[in-house]
Amino acid sequence: MLSIPTGTFDMISLKTASAAISCAVLLASAPALAQDTTEPADQPTPEMQAVLDKLADLGAKPFHELSVPEARSQATPADAAKAVQWEERIPAGAEGRVMTQDIAIPTENGNLPARVYMPEGEGPFPVIVYYHGGGWVVADINVYDATPRGLVVGTNAIVVSVDYRHAPENKFPAQHEDAWAAYAWVVENIHTLNGDASRIAVAGESAGGNLAANVAIMARDMEATVPVHQLLVYPIAGDDMNTPSYREHAEAKPLGKADMEWFVEYVFSSMDETADPRVDLVDRDDLEDLPPATIINAEIDPLRSDGEMLAEAMEADGVDVNQQTFAGVTHEFFGMAKVVPEAKEAMDLAISDLNGAFAAAGEEN
Repeated sequence: MLSIPTGTFDMISLKTASAAISCAVLLASAPALAQDTTEPADQPTPEMQAVLDKLADLGAKPFHELSVPEARSQATPADAAKAVQWEERIPAGAEGRVMTQDIAIPTENGNLPARVYMPEGEGPFPVIVYYHGGGWVVADINVYDATPRGLVVGTNAIVVSVDYRHAPENKFPAQHEDAWAAYAWVVENIHTLNGDASRIAVAGESAGGNLAANVAIMARDMEATVPVHQLLVYPIAGDDMNTPSYREHAEAKPLGKADMEWFVEYVFSSMDETADPRVDLVDRDDLEDLPPATIINAEIDPLRSDGEMLAEAMEADGVDVNQQTFAGVTHEFFGMAKVVPEAKEAMDLAISDLNGAFAAAGEEN
């Protein structure tokens, strides 16, 4: 308690005491001013954090700390999401009942593994050619199984999940060559699987999102069957690793800046190749006349700016784009609809846009 001496005192003492009293009263009546309760920005949601924690429990390490064989054999975010789903006793639902058929797609460079996910019904069905992620170095169609299943259930379309040659055994542009060869084969042959090539879309995640965008561009340039829609999920779309999202989330998990540098080292023969327009999509000046695009991004992801800038570049060239960045989630969230609510929202957005594109194409035919 503040004590003021009795007796005679000058005005300076009075003013000093009064100021002290005022300060004490202010601090007592407004404790919030002395305590910062602001939440940190860009934090994973509880559900997203649960997956990241499980990934750590499974022993996964950042890619840049590993050799290529080690990176290919360690637990994946998909493994972590499945583990969380199992622990929470969440049933697989309709996605678990989707029928599949493994096929080989012949190309000039050998057969490409692919998995066909079949919807229920009579058909002919619309078609989605899907390209998995993994930086063109790791992962395969087995790792990226959840997204095709979700797309089949939501769109009642055939999904052909295509694998491609990986680096460093096969460096850029082998992956892009395979992506186009697979798409061309599907267009010519999907009728044998009760698919309708006049209602065909492309989709991909991360490195696969880049492949899907390039397939749409090649189809336009080669005057081939152009996909009616492109679903690009956190695509690699530029060669600049100093974008806002790279700076903000350089240490993000499961993908950080050092991890992207690790991928680049193995994929390209020289850094100059990253300026190739097939990689640096955001700086292209020929994005006009492409099919409508849905671009989905994660907030806590070095690649967020790539997708956002690609959307701006496409829109500037007259492409109809629906771009959305989902808060509180990281790279690889999209296939986690069973355990991450934002992934379910993103999948619903993708399905709605794809169904709209298929319906419009059906009316034209």
